Amino acid sequence: MPTVLDDSLLDDPARLAEADRAGMLRAAAMAGAQVRATAEAAAELDLSERLDLGRPRSLVFIDRPGVSRTLTRLLVALLAPACPVPVVVAESVPAWIGALDVVFAHTDDAGDRELAAALERAARFGASVVLSAPEDGPVAASVAGKGVLLTPRVPVPPELAFPRGLAAGLLTANALGLLVADVQLLADQLDLEAEKNYLARESFANPAKALALRVADRVPLLWGLDPVAVAVGEHAAHAFAAHAAVVCDVADYRQALAQPALRRAAQSGTGERDIFADPDDPSTGPATRVLLLSVRTGPATDAARYQAGELLPGADLVVPAEEIEADEIVRAAVLALRFELAAVYLGLAAGSIGGAGRYEPATA
Repeated sequence: MPTVLDDSLLDDPARLAEADRAGMLRAAAMAGAQVRATAEAAAELDLSERLDLGRPRSLVFIDRPGVSRTLTRLLVALLAPACPVPVVVAESVPAWIGALDVVFAHTDDAGDRELAAALERAARFGASVVLSAPEDGPVAASVAGKGVLLTPRVPVPPELAFPRGLAAGLLTANALGLLVADVQLLADQLDLEAEKNYLARESFANPAKALALRVADRVPLLWGLDPVAVAVGEHAAHAFAAHAAVVCDVADYRQALAQPALRRAAQSGTGERDIFADPDDPSTGPATRVLLLSVRTGPATDAARYQAGELLPGADLVVPAEEIEADEIVRAAVLALRFELAAVYLGLAAGSIGGAGRYEPATA
């Protein structure tokens, strides 16, 4: 017999705390502390002065497994509109790397020898290297004395290190004059978001818990209305998979609607689930939940919201600009944290984190 999600757990702080034996909620709530600690490390290492090179030929983000992949996508989306130099994303250092280029990488795998070899080659050819990684192991050794190493000062599991890596990338772009990011404001807003989603707050007043309940027992369709929102959706999908074993679809909403079968499923699945429906009936297909994500503001985004609302009237709009007055960097990071917390809450309720969160219905 299929199990049922124990959503009552989310509004029971004592049971939540007991289930969260690994301290995942507390670790996720330390996003602001991660940002501040990274900023302090960058200041102590004189990151701005060490990257005072004039305009680089290119900025290369090394894309490694884990949150590295999602944070590089977000950094590129934030840089893309007005960046005066080419921004490259690659799994390794390109063959053309040279002294006029800057390389950034984030990893929590201190033994990633492929990354270590790539960074060592970049430094050997004179590129400026900024690395966010643990202080021990082959990766850190590859840039010793030849690059800037930003080590973690706030210990969290690797899957929750997104704020640290994002802060390191933003500080690198700041130092190069390619972006203006107020990391102190970012840390403050992440603290406020963590407070909103504290485990003692009930789901009706807790955005992350409410989000977890909206996607529970459904296939989340995370469709972005702008490139930054799509990048946040990619991180959200990573978080749901990492913490709750939930698979999501992520796409620009225009691309998603160009897939007829998925579009029909989304349009028919936006209503509330029939509690009397047979969950084993293959004709019904998996229930979906469309979340339309919007980070940027402006006429283009407003037009996209209107069009998407017309085509998907039952979809949920997730628009941080309606809640906080901040730039798109802060809005994107806050939304990413909300999804992380939602994924952790969902994982606790589903039993994929800590103790079993599902219960078997009583049988006669």
